[in-house]
Amino acid sequence: MVGNLVLLFPVLFPIFAGFVFLMIKGQKQQQIYIFSTILLEALFVIYLCVTESRKLEVWHMSKNVFLFLQTDGLSRFFACLISIVWCLAGVFSLEYMKHEQNTKRFFMFYIMTLGSLIGLSFSGNFFTLYLFYEMMTLLTVPFVIHSGTEEATKAAMKYLGYSIFGAGLALLGAFFLNYYCDSTTFMAGGTLNIALIAGNENTLLVIFLIMMIGFGGKAGMLPLHGWLPTAHPVAPSPASAVLSGIITKGGVLAIIRVAYYLFGAEFLKGTWAQKVVLSLAIFTVFMGSMLAYKERLLKKRLAYSTVSQVSYVLFGLMLFSPLGFCGALLQIVFHAIAKNILFFTAGAIIYKTGKTYVNELKGIGKEMPIVMWCFAIASLSLVGIPPTSGFVSKWYLAQGGLDFGLLGLVGTSILMVSALLTAGYLLPVVADAFFPGKAQEYYHREKKEPCFLMTVPLSILSGLAILFGMFPNGMISKIINISNEIFFMI
Repeated sequence: MVGNLVLLFPVLFPIFAGFVFLMIKGQKQQQIYIFSTILLEALFVIYLCVTESRKLEVWHMSKNVFLFLQTDGLSRFFACLISIVWCLAGVFSLEYMKHEQNTKRFFMFYIMTLGSLIGLSFSGNFFTLYLFYEMMTLLTVPFVIHSGTEEATKAAMKYLGYSIFGAGLALLGAFFLNYYCDSTTFMAGGTLNIALIAGNENTLLVIFLIMMIGFGGKAGMLPLHGWLPTAHPVAPSPASAVLSGIITKGGVLAIIRVAYYLFGAEFLKGTWAQKVVLSLAIFTVFMGSMLAYKERLLKKRLAYSTVSQVSYVLFGLMLFSPLGFCGALLQIVFHAIAKNILFFTAGAIIYKTGKTYVNELKGIGKEMPIVMWCFAIASLSLVGIPPTSGFVSKWYLAQGGLDFGLLGLVGTSILMVSALLTAGYLLPVVADAFFPGKAQEYYHREKKEPCFLMTVPLSILSGLAILFGMFPNGMISKIINISNEIFFMI
């Protein structure tokens, strides 16, 4: 019990550290405090993820209403991803936020949000997951409203409204699950009571569909995807990066826990509800790519790209197959890496030049070569071109889709079309940056490369995008272990 109390530290430490940050004076001291806090948090989370599994019941009210933390395979996977990316985004923010107002408020919520995300990752039952899910939403609203403009306020309210409505749908479904499940503690294979569900299968499938739409809103799935393209253009670029790369994955984690650890893949596979959610994911992939292709504002284009790319994950999950599941978890990591790179580059461009539209970026490769090379690597990864990591996840997703049947074949075809559209809205940016044509005085431009606080996180993430593409087997083996916990139960 005493040894398991350490699970509270990575959850509570950032929350208290965020409040303490308000008392830190001086920019230098604040930067040291921010970096030390998120680095210490990342190191401690990694320590918990490489040591033995732990479980901790914090507070108990009734059978299914209690706070419960645990470190199973899925918890470790998400916690490591979140803490590492959050640390790199924090370093980038130290420089970027110098040209923003209300930086103290931003960093207070940035640090506190990390605690809610780790709590979400370590959640051992639905009540705990829902509590931290809502906390994550409330703590990230200030990211969107940061500038205080009328546009930012409207975007924040839209984000909050969509999130609360989606969470409300999920909670509605949870009330029914509380009756039909033996327990709402997460167990591989699900916890449905066979005797209770007999004759009520369709009711449960409706509940499943409602919960998937609810949590799918945070993940950017149709029909609750509208907050993404509204929130990203007004939020600071580091906030856009973590909203796209990490916060959307909070919805994905909730979907995995509900689908695989409460309902169970065996109950859902082959049902009409599976096909409906799968169809929604496929349509969202195509719709997001098309809207991104047409968009001219860079950050909004990247937001529509997130709508599409995160639904790749949902497509893989809804196949309820080991191949699809592995592809989905690989896509979670590789999308987080690529999308953080892209929003970092957008932020670096805004910070150094003030340019926000795609057609303004011709020749910028001469001014910011490191930034645009990183943009190119991330773009190749999102398209799925080897040796970048995006190729690996899309290969597994395609294999899983082809094994599913007609709908899987349609889905795989849409993934291919989406890849072409992704190339169409990202690669021309790279081409124009380095080969602007005669209209631009390309060779006479001055260097405007940002400082190391921006280029180092960009370079690390770009290196990971290539490293995981060339040597993915270590991560694949870890994901297969998580997959085996689930599918060996079927």
